[in-house]
Amino acid sequence: MLETSLKILKKIEKKGFKAYIVGGFVRDFILGRNSVDVDIATNATPKEIKEIFPTCFVPNEVYGSITVVIKNIRFEITTFRRELTYFNNRKPIEIEYIDDLLEDLKRRDFTINTLCMDSNRNVIDLLDGMKDIKARKIRTVGDSFEKFSEDSLRILRAIRFATILDFELTDEIKEAILNTKKYLSNISYNRKKDELDKIFMSNNARYGIDLLLDLGLDKELEIYNLKDIKISNDLIGVWSSLEVSSKYPFTKSQKELIDKINNVKNLDNFDKNVLYKYGPYVNKVAALNKGLDDSKVIDIYNKLPIKVRNDIDITSKEIMEILNLSPGSYINIIYKDLEDKILNGKLLNNNKMIKEYIKSNYRGIYEKR
Repeated sequence: MLETSLKILKKIEKKGFKAYIVGGFVRDFILGRNSVDVDIATNATPKEIKEIFPTCFVPNEVYGSITVVIKNIRFEITTFRRELTYFNNRKPIEIEYIDDLLEDLKRRDFTINTLCMDSNRNVIDLLDGMKDIKARKIRTVGDSFEKFSEDSLRILRAIRFATILDFELTDEIKEAILNTKKYLSNISYNRKKDELDKIFMSNNARYGIDLLLDLGLDKELEIYNLKDIKISNDLIGVWSSLEVSSKYPFTKSQKELIDKINNVKNLDNFDKNVLYKYGPYVNKVAALNKGLDDSKVIDIYNKLPIKVRNDIDITSKEIMEILNLSPGSYINIIYKDLEDKILNGKLLNNNKMIKEYIKSNYRGIYEKR
């Protein structure tokens, strides 16, 4: 990825422009972490970038961003700019293209995200980002209150970076968060969830959750029981342990899973009938949330004699023939009885034995006379 990025820089430079890899990729490169995103800053305008990369596409030209895809990797190329005005504590609505790398870096959020790399792999540090990386500090570029007032998403980004990098927030940042956290209501629930997902799935999730609680962000984020969160490696499982605003975006299937996990949290997740009814995933997550051995759930499930009703070794047609009856609700009643008997080892899942059981137990009850 780095080699491809450097080739892009050189291609831009050949046309007489400046270009640098900037932000998270350089930060992660220094920290020895893998990074999947590459941002490139240049003094070339979007129109000039499109002339250099004719197959690029433009996600948001009004902000000077062009996306180039090479070898299935997305490279975001952005023109140096100054952000003049913000709307609703979130989005810049007026920008100005400039020809000054330092001024472009000053608009960014945190010093650790201002490091640049040129086409010769030289790291350029104009705002003491290396100093903060060595000190393991999250520090804003300029005044923290102003930065969070401009764009309140930076509050959650500060928590996220502190969490995944295991860095400390400066006292200035903490104080600014306390004074600007009310602006979190201006962030879309999609963006809030994206940031929270990354915090919850971090190996250092507990630290991030403690920061959210210590700074009182749970109320602003409309998470009503964050202190009771169950941390695990399953994101749906984590969200199922929380009471949150209904405005948080979950798909229909995700909502159904969350409901099922909550339905089984007070049940015995090692019980064969519960496993059969709700399946291995829901019970595994519920077990994880309760601190139980989730591998035992899978073990027991794999040994079930039947996993679904269709596994029962008799058809509804055969049941009707045995009882000499037309279709009716009795078939479902019999199947439920067979499920219970087979699951609990009182009846083998064998066609001949099942037929004998039905003859012995249901003839005379449903059979025509």
